[in-house]
Formats: sequence, C-alpha cells, structure tokens
Amino acid sequence: MIYFQLFITFLKIGLFTFGGGYAMIPLIQQEVVGNQWMTMNELSEAIAIAQSTPGAFAVNAATFVGMESGGFLGAFITASAVILASFSVILIIAKCFTNFLDSRWVKGLLFGMKPVVIGLIASAVVLLMYNGFLDQGVEINSITAFLEAIQFRDIIIFVIGAVFYFRFKPHPIKLILLSGGLGILLFGIIPLLF
Repeated sequence: MIYFQLFITFLKIGLFTFGGGYAMIPLIQQEVVGNQWMTMNELSEAIAIAQSTPGAFAVNAATFVGMESGGFLGAFITASAVILASFSVILIIAKCFTNFLDSRWVKGLLFGMKPVVIGLIASAVVLLMYNGFLDQGVEINSITAFLEAIQFRDIIIFVIGAVFYFRFKPHPIKLILLSGGLGILLFGIIPLLF
C-alpha cells in the first residue's frame, strides 16, 4: 500500500509542479509530512542532501524520501514517478509547443504561472530557513523562546556563505565545501574543545 501511495504522490508532484525543483518543495512538504512519512526536520535534511548531491534536485529529493519511507523499492518508485511525470509533460509540450508558441492563450498561461512559481520558490526558501535556523524541539510561544530556539551556528554559516558567494562568486562546489568545512568546525571541533 505504501508503494502505491508513494507512486501516486510523486506522480502528482511531478505533474503539477511548475518552475523546477525548488517550486516543488512546498508540495513535497505538504504530502510527505502530511502523510507522516518524514518529520519536517528530516525533510529539511533530505532537501539539503538532495541539493548537494549530483543530479536533478527533484529526482534526488524523491529518491531520498522514497528510501526513507519505503526502502530501496520506495526510492525506485518515487524516482520513477517523478521522472515519468516530467518526461510525459515535456514530451507533450515539445510536440505541441512550436504549434502554440505564438498563441496569446499560451503566452497568458505562462505569464500567469510565473508569479505563482516565484511565490512557491520564495515559500520554499522561508520554510527551509525557518527549519534550518530554529531548533525544532523548542516550543516557540514568546520572543524569549524564539531567541533561545535560534541556531546561531547555522546563521553564521549562512551569512559567511552568502557573503562569500556575493563577494567572490565561487563555483557552487567550492561553496558547498566551504559550508561543509564550517559545519565541521562549528558543530564538531569547537564543541569538543569547550
């Protein structure tokens, strides 16, 4: 039963997510956390792993969620469902797009979807920042609790990475290695010393 649910869920995610992998994060979150296949914290970690591993983000995320939810067969099913949906849609679009390229209806559709895609990507950023920078084990019911829940080491890595990126424009691999090194330093070495 879990395999059928995984297949239908990721087929739906692949079919109805426009704007790339990041735009599918809110839908993945709603489905995966809603079905209790993973916690929000586990999903945030899965998204980080999917982003930092080679390959398409959507396939990586689907594979990771499938592996956590249904083992190797679950990973195969979720990856297949996402690929099948995307492949089918792209095949149809490629076949029909040149015929409808100048259609005002198609142009209107594309212009209408653009703000929603931007909104979905922005909500994914906010969701990931919220889950990345706040300790999920703390109940936040006041300003003091909010300040206690903030993960300052995560924010330090984020700020250093952002400044490094906007200042020096490094290759993404260098930025991933830099942030991994900072993580080892701030979460592994420094706590051992103190």
